Amino acid sequence: MRTDYCANLSEKDVGKEVVLCGWANSYRDHGGVIFIDLRDKSGVVQLVCDPADSKEAHEIATRVRDEYVLVAKGKVRLRGEGLENPKLKTGKIEVVVDELTIENESAPLPFLIGDTSVNEEIRLKYRYLDLRTKDAFETFQLRSKVAIAARNYLDAHGFLEVETPILTKSTPEGARDYLVPSRLYPGEFYALPQSPQLFKQLLMVAGFDRYFQIAKCFRDEDLRADRQPEFTQIDVEMSFCTEDEVIAIAEGLIKAIFSASGIEVQTPFRRMPYKEAMENYGSDKPDLRFDLKLVDVIDIFDNTELKVFRDIAQFKKLNRIKALPVPDGADALSRKDIDELTDYVAKFGAKGLAWVKVKEDGELQGPIVKFLSDEEKNALIERCGVKAGDLIFFGAGAKKTVLDYMGRLRNKVAKKLGLIDPEKFEFVWVVDFPMFEIEEGEVKIKALHHPFTMPKNIDTEDIEAMTSQAYDIVLNGVELGGGSIRIHKPQIQKKIFEILGISDEEAREKFGFLLDALQYGAPPHGGFAIGFDRLVMLLTKRDNIRDVIAFPKTQKAQCLLTNAPSPVDLEQLKELHIRIREPKKHETL
Repeated sequence: MRTDYCANLSEKDVGKEVVLCGWANSYRDHGGVIFIDLRDKSGVVQLVCDPADSKEAHEIATRVRDEYVLVAKGKVRLRGEGLENPKLKTGKIEVVVDELTIENESAPLPFLIGDTSVNEEIRLKYRYLDLRTKDAFETFQLRSKVAIAARNYLDAHGFLEVETPILTKSTPEGARDYLVPSRLYPGEFYALPQSPQLFKQLLMVAGFDRYFQIAKCFRDEDLRADRQPEFTQIDVEMSFCTEDEVIAIAEGLIKAIFSASGIEVQTPFRRMPYKEAMENYGSDKPDLRFDLKLVDVIDIFDNTELKVFRDIAQFKKLNRIKALPVPDGADALSRKDIDELTDYVAKFGAKGLAWVKVKEDGELQGPIVKFLSDEEKNALIERCGVKAGDLIFFGAGAKKTVLDYMGRLRNKVAKKLGLIDPEKFEFVWVVDFPMFEIEEGEVKIKALHHPFTMPKNIDTEDIEAMTSQAYDIVLNGVELGGGSIRIHKPQIQKKIFEILGISDEEAREKFGFLLDALQYGAPPHGGFAIGFDRLVMLLTKRDNIRDVIAFPKTQKAQCLLTNAPSPVDLEQLKELHIRIREPKKHETL
């Protein structure tokens, strides 16, 4: 049927007879001559239906409305001087129609194609209409190129693509599993994989040496703009490797992907220890597109008259007093802005937000200044490197809370002051993560990444000082992915389980198949995973991951297109040996 795509036609095709297929993007009747903008994946071209050329085609054209599916046969001609449309790629030509077929009509649209002001829930309900725009097509065209570039790069470097199971065993990996009941084994469940972690390690034990997969993963966790219950990651594992070698492969992969997207990035990427990231940026995923840094000032307040700071300063290991100097912030941020920022950090545990401004004469001005000695004021000015017109914010309290809200404040201030260059791509590897984390007020020790990560200093007696051979790749303040060198020695794995309080019986029950495999000549191995959806989101400069997934879920994990999740037939439940229990009053499931 089709000879050409609409927007592939140009002046060189003048006189050519073509057959085009697509949707009526718009319809105009100009005194008997009907103009239809025909749209397909390539773009738009203007059709001319003139009764002088074809009465039959013109008669059919009178019935055409927006989004009707059409097949048009005709000849390409120049539009003529003064009739060109510079907004269209095909703006210098048009197609004079001699045959027109309405392949399918369209019901009245629930919204205009491309109208982004429409409520997102409506657009997700009619996602197939929302995807008809040129912008959406180009997004998924890029997503396809990214996948192909990843496969080509990894194939060229000796990696074998292997699919791992979707129905697997429930294992603790940090988030809730999606469970699938078994009909054949009443009361037992499969789990959808949170990642292919254990299987890719087993492939290394099997001697496959280098594996990759563009893998579907599933996590039943609270959602946000860059999370979905099902997502895709580029999953990579390799044997007989060092941390540096894994990072080099990851950087080469990212470089190849960006190059396929028309963007050149420079490697190697910067590396930053976890401790530096947290202390200087208040985050293990720092946005380095702007220069604001947190400054440690806790020692300045050892003997201050400001009692709340003095009390906090007595326990330097547990607490932090961090300053955020903002160049030219005294004039740029009004008192109303400061109040809004104070309310903002309060959501993340801040009990207040102290601040001072540097006046023209170099003196400090602000609510806490009267409590500060000249020595303290001079120390702050020197430590923070501030000058007249600058502003300093202070966060004080428990270490974890202060670093968190001051890191968020840093990003918020940068956004408010326009310090972030949206065209910039700033990569950083965050390395030397702690092996474990101990939640405040809790005795239980948790693995910061997962319990199969190889520690760097396994023989240390100080559990809090033990670091891991783990690494996260961060782009523009978003964690793009990460990985680690894995534990391949049974005795090291046993020690890590002991530290985590996992008994031999529990370890055998949850990870028995992996522990068995480690006994049969497991090679040293490591790998990484890159969030495929997040990567495309950043490449297309989107703020929401749903924009780059063809049929996404809402923030409440619902598919508005298919109405999933939904009730199922009682007979199905019976086959699965499942009975729905009605929640009691005041009880939530």
